[in-house]
Amino acid sequence: MVELELSAIARQCLHQRIPTLEQLSAHVAACVTERNAARATVKWQFTLEKARVKLGRHYQKIRATNLPD
Repeated sequence: MVELELSAIARQCLHQRIPTLEQLSAHVAACVTERNAARATVKWQFTLEKARVKLGRHYQKIRATNLPD
C-alpha cells in the first residue's frame, strides 16, 4: 500500500522540479490532503487463498520450523 501511495504522490505532484525542501513539503502535504479528502482506497485482489497457492512453499518452511521437537 505504501508503494501505491508514493506512486500516486509522485504522479500528482512530483512531475516538476521543486526548488526548495519547504515547497516540496507543501506540495506533498497538499497531495496527501487531496487523496485523504477523496477517501482514496486500495482494492485488494490478492486474497488469502491466492497467497496460500502462490506462497505455499514459504508457509511449509515456517510450519516445519515451528513444530515442537
